[in-house]
Amino acid sequence: MKAILDVAGWLLVVQGVGGVVNTLLGWWRWAHDLLLVNHLPFLQGREIFASIVIGVLGLALLSASASMSGKADRT
Repeated sequence: MKAILDVAGWLLVVQGVGGVVNTLLGWWRWAHDLLLVNHLPFLQGREIFASIVIGVLGLALLSASASMSGKADRT
């Protein structure tokens, strides 16, 4: 379970940071199709906010994963 949370957390963090950088700076024209916020039509016009939320959700998953490993060490 920890490995799944780690992978999902890192993927969401990368999506969030990539979305913010791509939206603000316009870099990574080649990565436009790889970002989640560009594929969801209801997020059009709210890419910055959605990318920040996705990144924070990724950090929350990484934090949950770290707390799971701490509990496993105590038992």
